[in-house]
Amino acid sequence: MIEQDISLKPYNTFGLNSVARYFSKANSIESVREILQSSIAQQSRLLVLGGGSNLLLTQDYDGLVLKNDIPGKKIIEQTEKSVVVEVGGGENWHEFVLWTLENGLGGLENLSLIPGNVGASPMQNIGAYGVEIKDRFVELNAYHIPSGEVHTFSKDDCEFGYRESVFKRKLKGEYMICSVKYALSLDHEFNISYGAIEQELEAMNVSELSIQAVSNAVINIRRSKLPDPKEIGNSGSFFKNPVVPTSLANKLKDRHPNMPSYPAGENRTKLAAGWLIEQAGWKGYRKGDYGVHAKQALVLVNYGDATGQQIYNLSQEILDSVKEKFDVELEREVNIIR
Repeated sequence: MIEQDISLKPYNTFGLNSVARYFSKANSIESVREILQSSIAQQSRLLVLGGGSNLLLTQDYDGLVLKNDIPGKKIIEQTEKSVVVEVGGGENWHEFVLWTLENGLGGLENLSLIPGNVGASPMQNIGAYGVEIKDRFVELNAYHIPSGEVHTFSKDDCEFGYRESVFKRKLKGEYMICSVKYALSLDHEFNISYGAIEQELEAMNVSELSIQAVSNAVINIRRSKLPDPKEIGNSGSFFKNPVVPTSLANKLKDRHPNMPSYPAGENRTKLAAGWLIEQAGWKGYRKGDYGVHAKQALVLVNYGDATGQQIYNLSQEILDSVKEKFDVELEREVNIIR
């Protein structure tokens, strides 16, 4: 069923009251095909919506918004040490991670409490605390919107990069991801060296390491730094951490000895966007109902009735000021919808 003039406020974590001219939900490949072959879809712009956690709606959407609600979680292959699971693109990411933990499956515990749905996970190559989904990715099935065919993508096909994939660049807007397969472990290896995980585990008095303990530590850290979208509208990290020539990073280090930096390949260095934004004076900034979160400068927030355009304009001011102060060009991580 295709509805008209539907508010997208419940469907985006910024809580922006953008109105879709047409709106529908799909819970199977067959329903995707039925909706997209309708006369309304054929004559309208299309926005495929997942968990609504990585987009900024700058105005009403004069087209069709299709919500991916395809469900399902199942183990499809198993050996002594690993399993392959297939999960529907409409499943909530964090609930899927919790399901893996309940079933003793390791590999995604560092990605706990990341907002959004499974279908967006390979699009973004989501990552946190030293882990990216490409480390566990097997393949995905996606509906090709122009042809109506379902195509399978291998890891190489997805062209994963830092918060990047072929779906964000070359094939942007051409596919709806219906299901994803991940390889998870029964014989666990833990990644706790990144960020404050080790310190949090100590504070939790964890004596025996487990995937559940790592997940709990990550959840505690994220909750201490990031606002709950149910309380304050936001999309998590709004900006990517920039990767710059090491020569520039060294010059900045000379001027700012405490600047965080990380090796990122030959003659390349990753900088912390949050640190740069904070040093430019934006952390805790507020104007009316929009601003920069007081605990994490990477996060732009809607305190109530902000518009998407106001938040976008703020992001541009931040980009300009960081460029002026550090000669570093930041890039937005969220998808801007106009």
